Amino acid sequence: MASYSAPLRDMQFVINELADLAGVARLPGYGEVTPELVETVLDAAGRFAAEMLAPLNAAGDRQGSKLGPDGAVTTPTGFKQAYARFTADGWNALALPAEHGGQGLPQLLSAPVVEMWQSANMAFALCPMLTQGAVEALVLYGSAALKKTYLPKMVAGEWTGTMNLTEPQAGSDLGQVRCRALREGDHYRLSGQKIFITYGEHDWTGNIMHLVLARVPDAPAGVKGISMFLVPKFLVNGDGTPGRRNDVYCTALEHKLGIHASPTAVLNYGDRDGAIGYLVGEENRGLEYMFVMMNLARFMVGVQGIGIAERAWQQALTFARERVQSADAAVRGGQPVTIIHHPDVRRMLMSMKARIEAMRALAYVVAAHLDKAAHHPDEQARAQAQAFVDLMIPVIKGCCTENAIDITSTGIQIHGGMGFIEETGAAQHFRDARISTIYEGTTGIQGKDLIGRKLARDRGMAARAVIAWMRALDAEFEQLQNADLQAIRTRLATGIDALETAVHWAVAHYASDVQAVSAGAVPLLRLFGIVAGGWQMARAALISQQRLNEGMGDAAFYKTKISTARYYADYELTQAAGLRESIVTGAAGVLAVNGDQF
Repeated sequence: MASYSAPLRDMQFVINELADLAGVARLPGYGEVTPELVETVLDAAGRFAAEMLAPLNAAGDRQGSKLGPDGAVTTPTGFKQAYARFTADGWNALALPAEHGGQGLPQLLSAPVVEMWQSANMAFALCPMLTQGAVEALVLYGSAALKKTYLPKMVAGEWTGTMNLTEPQAGSDLGQVRCRALREGDHYRLSGQKIFITYGEHDWTGNIMHLVLARVPDAPAGVKGISMFLVPKFLVNGDGTPGRRNDVYCTALEHKLGIHASPTAVLNYGDRDGAIGYLVGEENRGLEYMFVMMNLARFMVGVQGIGIAERAWQQALTFARERVQSADAAVRGGQPVTIIHHPDVRRMLMSMKARIEAMRALAYVVAAHLDKAAHHPDEQARAQAQAFVDLMIPVIKGCCTENAIDITSTGIQIHGGMGFIEETGAAQHFRDARISTIYEGTTGIQGKDLIGRKLARDRGMAARAVIAWMRALDAEFEQLQNADLQAIRTRLATGIDALETAVHWAVAHYASDVQAVSAGAVPLLRLFGIVAGGWQMARAALISQQRLNEGMGDAAFYKTKISTARYYADYELTQAAGLRESIVTGAAGVLAVNGDQF
């Protein structure tokens, strides 16, 4: 398997030129976030990812996590030691609140670091990603006592966190949750079963904090009757040390298509005397709180998609540069050449590269707006940033992960038959990526979220604001005239037109024909992602041309960026018109055949 090298140059370009690092650094509390600090952190993270995490990836996949007869889980060789180094070096606390022991750095810096972890070893990176979400929920909704007892150790990484949503009968429909919580003094006793709990049991830390959705006896039916509880694996003594074992046990590990090193646990609560849990926030508001965790998790899963796609792209590129097969099509009777000379292989490589760079740019721009939504001193600016984030989260989660599946599949295709053989490692990326469109809400759920909560609820106001922002870029093309930029300009304008038409149609018909709009929800999600990615690639091309005109920086990098943006315009943005037609007119074909006719 090819080694991993963090794409630092592209990351720094996006952070500084597209995602407005200077603007983020002006936010309260971020004054020390300079380009020099960013470069230092990214360099160190890149080395850790390449030297510590990436070498464990393939071996961890082969070995997997194992469940012992006593319910204990053993993770693959080297993972526990890597996590100890991970926390000792402070990586777990990077973007977590300073008041609880974190470093308090912005999401704009955290996102590329998370991308590196996901590229290097996706199965490893899942655990700290979920801990970060659990910390976020406790910071916002936990009592002072819960924060004091649990947050410092979770931020430091001494204890990890999980999300406990799914039950055998309750997947995406959390209104079907049956796990029970009985009041008992200052705590509750929980009973029930949760499945698909990532790192629900492991050997990395002395304690695990489970955030569990359950119902109190007199709770309303459906989603309005769900509460959130903190259930530690070991109860905590008055001095903060782990005490006796709580009544929560791992009874099985799922056998999965990918991410074999990550233990996905079945957890039983209350088989003995009831698992002691502590209410987070208020009763019957658990789903509201869980969505805080889930929103951040959905963004991070989108970044995960970028990371695993980048790893597949790097491996495919290395293989294409080394694999000798067939003569160059332009040289009659020539000798066999490396396959990177073949036009179709180059097309596939460009498809991978262009989409990764578009996804990365869009995700980091959203990360910067997460920082602005949380820290900007102006209330209106915070609200505008939050509206952009809310609109783009389902796009980031849905599109980056769907692209990841396609890109990792393309990586196998470039390898040819060798890609279908596990020893080359290309297949693992595809297998690992496949879960990303499912957990934290399937792509269909992201599409439903986009058309319902994000478009219909505000009559498309946030979407129209983003479309206007996209259109404002057109004026910048007037100052820079060349064939590539003008082609990008034309394709982007056509894509924006298609997006605007589709958004207008969805908003206009949601109330009167929700089924028709729902039939086009995922195509609309995809259209939004393609056009938003094209918008960022167009910005990147304009800035690159300006830098070339100024004679600044790495000319080869800027020329390649323009060429990549041109490819994206020619091959990705040109899909926009077809998607618009599917969204606006395609519902009849989706709904014409009823369930009995399939």
